[in-house]
Amino acid sequence: MSFHCQKYPFLAAAALLLSSIFGVSCNQSTVEESTDPTDDKPEVALIMKSLANEFFKTMADGAKSYEEENPDRFSLISNGIKNETDLAQQVALVEQMVARGVDAIVIAPADSKALVPALKRAQDAGITVINIDNKLDSEVLEKAGATIPFVGPDNREGAKAVGDELAKSLDSGAKVAIIEGVPTAFNAQQRRAGFEDAMTAAGAEVVAVQSAQWEMDKANSVSSAILTSHPDLAAILASNDSMALGAAAAVKAAGKVDQVKIVGFDNISAVQTLIKEGRILATADQHGGKLAIFGIDAALEIINEGAAPADRKTPVDLVTRAALGN
Repeated sequence: MSFHCQKYPFLAAAALLLSSIFGVSCNQSTVEESTDPTDDKPEVALIMKSLANEFFKTMADGAKSYEEENPDRFSLISNGIKNETDLAQQVALVEQMVARGVDAIVIAPADSKALVPALKRAQDAGITVINIDNKLDSEVLEKAGATIPFVGPDNREGAKAVGDELAKSLDSGAKVAIIEGVPTAFNAQQRRAGFEDAMTAAGAEVVAVQSAQWEMDKANSVSSAILTSHPDLAAILASNDSMALGAAAAVKAAGKVDQVKIVGFDNISAVQTLIKEGRILATADQHGGKLAIFGIDAALEIINEGAAPADRKTPVDLVTRAALGN
């Protein structure tokens, strides 16, 4: 493990300061480490979004299991923020890992632009940075002089596949709504675009596009309002499964389970249950349990083998009731 604080003395002081400032916040964001500071294994920090989202719990569990299966290859620190929009806390986590002198940061950024300056500082400190899940903004990266590879799925392609599946059960001219994630997040933009591609091809009318910031409760409120405004709504396309669950609750409360079809994205277990029950039509599986592993492997190849940083496309698959065997 390389100790960048030794190379950059000011980082040691920063580490003490950040520890005192962010001690409580880190407890809230669940920082888990299983590292031995005396060994020479690369130390990899996984920084995720909200651990209230089952998708990121699955991601963390997958990374932890991978570490246990490969005890000689790397040591892992898992980090997550309290909610999807807590950008300041995610930036703070990056700074903490820089102060600690980790060898690599694998990050699912909460925002495609706001995290770039902190990640550039990490690179300048000699840390390998890998971007997973939500792609960082290319123009902002270029302006910052940062080259950070993206390891993840084609979100637009995945969302279009889900939208195409929904289209099979829609009449031409059907009214649909899109519940999107954080609008400044690249994956939110791409999923919305994929849904719109599918709905345009199907001749459906998108009557509402609103953000629920990836969160179930907000999606419930947003969906309830849309159902009231558009009583003839035929479908809701939710950009993640947490929001699909919120939409499903709103549809059930409105007594429109047989009228309004719902699709999501992420393939969390709670949505699989509703797919089997017929309350959600489809979702996309971007293999959350493996996504961090793909990023960790990319980081280790750069550290251990001198591999050139490069984007890598990872799988995303359509999940339906038939695919689940029901």
